[in-house]
Amino acid sequence: MKIILLSLLLSLPALSQQIIPNIDIRVGTGQLDTSIRLLILLTILSLAPSIFIMTTSFIRIVIVLSLLRQALGVPTVPPNQVIVSLALFLTFFIMKPVFDRINSEALQPLLKNEITDDVFFDRTSSIMKEFMAKNTKKESLKVFLDISGLSKEEKENIKSPQDIPLSVLIPAFMVSEITTAFQIVFLLYLPFLIIDLVVASILISMGILMIPPQIISLPFKIMLFVLANGWELVVLSLVRSYQ
Repeated sequence: MKIILLSLLLSLPALSQQIIPNIDIRVGTGQLDTSIRLLILLTILSLAPSIFIMTTSFIRIVIVLSLLRQALGVPTVPPNQVIVSLALFLTFFIMKPVFDRINSEALQPLLKNEITDDVFFDRTSSIMKEFMAKNTKKESLKVFLDISGLSKEEKENIKSPQDIPLSVLIPAFMVSEITTAFQIVFLLYLPFLIIDLVVASILISMGILMIPPQIISLPFKIMLFVLANGWELVVLSLVRSYQ
């Protein structure tokens, strides 16, 4: 998490130059003054969670884990705190190679004053773009490129992930992650749905209509999930989906 916060803190100055080009807050060497960095840190702390969610694997993981509870029939177990905590740790595990690259190729050279803030922002965004582009569906990316307002020449000049604007890549990545998460959840729902149908058919054939089928099927679904090492399989599938 330290690497993420430092990266967000130090990359914001270069981004601010693009948003507000008429304001120059740099000093002679091209670096920011310490007081300006502190001000930016206080600002970025409120945005860090949103940026973290938008640009990492957190979206897919938390959706799958949340809807898995619905498939089991226990919408409040595990509680939300456990689901979010597990999603965070899995996100750090999956994103570790990306964060290591940012640390070695961008953050450490910046802390040693070997590169400027602009170079740091370019290297960090380039690494994140590679990850997001790799896990973004081409259909989603094409849709956002079509509605982005880019000219035909600008679209033709996109030859690599580094050429895709963040304003296009980030929403395309988020939509793609949500779509993939729902596809995974659909496959997870099928075995539990079959158990519900079998139990409901048995109860109807026995003439037992007053007992909801979910009450009878719940222990069978939990038993099936535990015997199949369900949590391990779900986590393994989520991790491998990014490899």
